[in-house]
Amino acid sequence: MSGMLTVGQTSFVTGTTKIAVPITGKTMDAITTQAQKAIVAQPDVVEWRIDYDQDLLDRDIYQATYTKLRPILGDTVLLTTFRTASEGGEADLEETTYVALYKWLIDHQLTDMLDIELHFSEAVISDLIYLAHQHNIKVILSAHEFQGTPPELEIISLLEQIQNQNADIAKIAAMPRKFKDVLTMMRATATESEKLDIPIIAISMGNLGRISRITAPLFGSVLSFATVGDASAPGQIAIDDLRKEMAQFDIE
Repeated sequence: MSGMLTVGQTSFVTGTTKIAVPITGKTMDAITTQAQKAIVAQPDVVEWRIDYDQDLLDRDIYQATYTKLRPILGDTVLLTTFRTASEGGEADLEETTYVALYKWLIDHQLTDMLDIELHFSEAVISDLIYLAHQHNIKVILSAHEFQGTPPELEIISLLEQIQNQNADIAKIAAMPRKFKDVLTMMRATATESEKLDIPIIAISMGNLGRISRITAPLFGSVLSFATVGDASAPGQIAIDDLRKEMAQFDIE
């Protein structure tokens, strides 16, 4: 079977690919300014990369920033991500601080979707996913491999592990060392997208992997990340260019 997930008015369906753009501002003003520019491009998802936010742990400022951000986004899905340094992010938090922050975001319903990294303990992941679902917040459980691309069977195993942990979307991103690695990612995702009950996001990073962002509809990846301004990961493409290129492969 293939996965489908609806968040607000947006549906993530295997065989079609939505587009997300990141917000990477360090201050309230920068975050809201980036959001205003991003929303003009009409992305399906705005990813707030809170690991860039210098006021992240000041809850009054965070709440005030969200209060300004939400009307700008309107019905556009808000995905909130703290990407740890080991997974390509800008900062690190102690696990207890990370968990407390995410629980506070969930309890106050300050996002539509939440990205949780797979490297945390099964107990932490299970607890956060359960709490998120209690508040109708959807969860992307993500794994990032910057040292290379795992073998196909390992990619498949990771995706199945994520589904078994009750996430709503499984995400895997890996750095290819040769073009064969890109094909490995695409082949594994194509196989699993027809088997799993949840949608998949799969990305080959860097310039070598750019083709995976463009051809995502062909191998079952439901979300591709683009830019309006600064990129948040290697290989991201400007949203207008990605939309034009990807339209050739939309099999809806």
